[in-house]
Amino acid sequence: MAQFFVLHPENPQPRLIKQAAAMLREGAVIAYPTDSSYALGCQLGNKDAVARIRQIRGLDDKHYLTLMCRDLSELAHYARVDNVQFRLLKNNTPGSYTFILDATREVPRRLQHPKRNTVGMRIPDHAVTLALLEELGEPLLSSTLILPDEEHPMNDAEEIRRMLDKQLDLVLDCGAVGLEPTTVIDLTGATPVLVRRGRGDVAPFSIED
Repeated sequence: MAQFFVLHPENPQPRLIKQAAAMLREGAVIAYPTDSSYALGCQLGNKDAVARIRQIRGLDDKHYLTLMCRDLSELAHYARVDNVQFRLLKNNTPGSYTFILDATREVPRRLQHPKRNTVGMRIPDHAVTLALLEELGEPLLSSTLILPDEEHPMNDAEEIRRMLDKQLDLVLDCGAVGLEPTTVIDLTGATPVLVRRGRGDVAPFSIED
């Protein structure tokens, strides 16, 4: 049975954030709010927890998960970015974007695209998520909480607990959030390429809407 923490959406209680981070370090799979929708998360290096997320989502090992980072310095530790890419990232983070970037050696091979050595990364614009990442001290391995055969992500913590109570260790509730996934932009080439249109505005990347 999943634990259920009710957090203030703008000023999350430090005690509950510390407990959530401790659970993640012990191998927990959690559902947590982001600036786009609820997501599933686990510690970066925990293979068993990653397998549980894939099972909940109905994903095979060809679907790559996202590294949720607290800031640009942490993102740059796991991705190689040039000056142009860095300016784009600086001007558009935190926000509802997932960026495809060239991975550094700090990213486990199993989390990279098998042929391109790339990784999906994002810096969320949500106080609860950022507080959790700060307390954890490392990126959170994450996947949008979309159940198999569903089109839209989940956005209500009570419903998440009702449907996934036996599959999760913790649900962080800060009220309803959005229903749109992030906009995914590939920054590995000479110009940004839109991979998936979502909540984030594509205009800053000179991509025609």
